[in-house]
Amino acid sequence: MTTDTEYSELGKFVGDDLTTSLSRIEQSIARLDSKRCQAFLETHGVNPEAMEAASEIKKLSGQINVTIHALGILACLPHLLMENEQVETVSLGAGNTGRKFDLETNLRIAEFKFINWRGGPESIRQNGIFKDFFELAEEETIKKKYLYLLGTDHALRFFNGGRSLTSVLSKNDATRMRFRKLYGDRYLTVRDYFAERRDSVDIVDVSSWVPAFVTQ
Repeated sequence: MTTDTEYSELGKFVGDDLTTSLSRIEQSIARLDSKRCQAFLETHGVNPEAMEAASEIKKLSGQINVTIHALGILACLPHLLMENEQVETVSLGAGNTGRKFDLETNLRIAEFKFINWRGGPESIRQNGIFKDFFELAEEETIKKKYLYLLGTDHALRFFNGGRSLTSVLSKNDATRMRFRKLYGDRYLTVRDYFAERRDSVDIVDVSSWVPAFVTQ
């Protein structure tokens, strides 16, 4: 566990702005020799404590998407749960960890995507959001179905757009096989499929529930 002291030492190295701090070191390092090297490093915050803190942050950053997913779902619960509604299962880790959906209650099933859409080519994100919509839409249940997103404009443009389903399904064998088993070549584009399924899933913007996740 990284200590406050170690984070403090890393803070000294990073300074108020890492780019500025690195530029200052680059300018100061000219003519540095072995006799002055250790003192130079100490002056600029290069020490085992700073390196330990940097290493710990690197480990944590590899789990940041899972952390955001888990925090986001939990933070949304007070806003979406209705009176007499109770959580049955929740999947907070990577994937659905053996559960069909991110959230299932006695009244609803739901998937969450905490993505800040930037527009332009975002095929991987589009593929993922189509999979979530497809799995929800095709689930046989009397429960309400929800797809919760950070903003809906980009997603709805995708769902109403003409991207080929062959392209969308190309990277996920399981989803492609299930889709083709159900529909063969009946639908050619995302728009074709969405037009007949749009009313089966509520697509909800959760930006106001998790404002810290929204980038400007």
